[in-house]
Amino acid sequence: MPCSPVARRVTQPDRESAASALPSGEEAHFRALESLYRSAPINRLFRSQLTIPEEGRSIIHFDVDETQFHAAGAVHGTVYFKMLDDAAFYAANSLVSDRFLLTTSFNLLFTRPIGPGRIRAEGRWISGRRRVYVAEASLIDADGEEVGRGTGTFMRSQFPLSSLPGYAD
Repeated sequence: MPCSPVARRVTQPDRESAASALPSGEEAHFRALESLYRSAPINRLFRSQLTIPEEGRSIIHFDVDETQFHAAGAVHGTVYFKMLDDAAFYAANSLVSDRFLLTTSFNLLFTRPIGPGRIRAEGRWISGRRRVYVAEASLIDADGEEVGRGTGTFMRSQFPLSSLPGYAD
């Protein structure tokens, strides 16, 4: 028995809304990069979450505590580097959908010590769209103060993003 026109109108929007709920294109790439970040073994050591809101930008929220302190009671510089590098890297890799980028250099500026609490790393792409990409990142503490800044250069690697565990998940 054929469906009535009313039944078709009811079921068609359901199929369309289900299809539109799946990310595609740029949005799918951003979500896949976020998945790649979560899957990296190093990130088991850090309570952090990456968000890519748009091309050329990334935000990482993370929590620091005394386990990441140096002997003088503040966060060790390795944490500054990791979060600044990751934020700048993902801002740059948001522009590249076929290859994993590699950090080729990174400059850091430590402006204030970080104590325990919630920190935000904000990455921004600056230049480059072919072989070399330049991006910067800032670390912002819970009071809204910048506590560190970094600029990195990144280049295309031989690794297709689609071949990396976590990217396709």
